[in-house]
Amino acid sequence: MKLKNAFIILGMAGLISACATNPFTGKKTMALVPNSQLFPTSFAQYDQFLSENKVVTGTSDAAMVTRVGQKIAVAAERWLNANGHVGYLNDYKWEYKLVDDKTINAWCMPGGKIVVYTGILPVTKNEAGLAAVMGHEVAHALANHGQQRMSAAYVQQGVAIAGNVAIKDEASRNAFNQYYGIGSQVGVMLPFSRAHETEADKIGLYLMAIAGYNPEEAAELWKRMSAASNGQAPPELLSTHPSNDSRISNLTALAPEARKEAAKFGVTSFK
Repeated sequence: MKLKNAFIILGMAGLISACATNPFTGKKTMALVPNSQLFPTSFAQYDQFLSENKVVTGTSDAAMVTRVGQKIAVAAERWLNANGHVGYLNDYKWEYKLVDDKTINAWCMPGGKIVVYTGILPVTKNEAGLAAVMGHEVAHALANHGQQRMSAAYVQQGVAIAGNVAIKDEASRNAFNQYYGIGSQVGVMLPFSRAHETEADKIGLYLMAIAGYNPEEAAELWKRMSAASNGQAPPELLSTHPSNDSRISNLTALAPEARKEAAKFGVTSFK
């Protein structure tokens, strides 16, 4: 029993020591995979993705993606520097690419590697709409959400392994696997993911406002996203994302705060 307790204490100490601080919330977050390991892997995966897909260059849309991305990156650095996080972006290698793909999607990998699919441009509709999308995706990277999701997945897997080792009875072990799998996903991992999306919505809204884009456009974007989905989204409880209605309501309520945040940086007119 003493040996078992020692392992538990060591495991807890490991989790506590493997923490990072979210610069936007000040909260401690799990960081079982350090950025020194995560970023190089991310950069390599990004390069491989670009080599396997058609990157759009030399067009007004490609130029817009780069322009918006650069403004969002500058806004992020201004906010971080002003809030005591000078040097936070030193290891980021910003890159902004438009990829020819009809999928309505965009993403930012850990370390600042961004892809926007051409399929999302009819939904973003204008530069401010694109800023809402890119601000949100950059926010995921800045808040280390990818790192946190990987860490949470490791913990989820670790608990599953521990349960299978500890439970000797086969019937009980099968029941544990069934209920733990469903319970940990619906009760922990999905809410964890939705919380990240809500957090990225808020951070992204602030970034787009500081970059000079009208934060009210974010809610308008999600109205168009909702229309584009044709009601195909799963119930919020079973989704990795908040419902479109929840996001629209939240972004509408936060827009005045984003304007106030931008004003701290001398930004009072918006595109």
